[in-house]
Amino acid sequence: MIHQIDTTDNIVAFRALAEVTKEDFLTAVVPAVEHLVKQTNEINFLLVLDTDIKNFTAGAWLQDALLGLKHLGKWNRAAIVTDSEDIISFTNGFSYVVPGEFHGFKKEAFNKALNWVEGNINLPN
Repeated sequence: MIHQIDTTDNIVAFRALAEVTKEDFLTAVVPAVEHLVKQTNEINFLLVLDTDIKNFTAGAWLQDALLGLKHLGKWNRAAIVTDSEDIISFTNGFSYVVPGEFHGFKKEAFNKALNWVEGNINLPN
């Protein structure tokens, strides 16, 4: 399941717990991202992974990919917060292949991730 995290109006933030399904994306993530794009014309996104990546169903991955493609030019900043080094490395590499900045953060750096996505701080290159 995915729960939206209350944040500032210029970002959307979510916490993933247990199994994450297509329905989770359709009912929580997609409407919030669509609303953000209408309000700000860009996407600043934060996802905290409090579940193993294996708990994302195929339908959830498909919805995630479709959302990303639909708004490809709108991505500004996206952070994934996890303790998995593999996911952090994968996320950091995403900036090289799609528009926008993508960065992985350890869970202990949640506040730094949130501040970065909000645009309050910059990260060294």
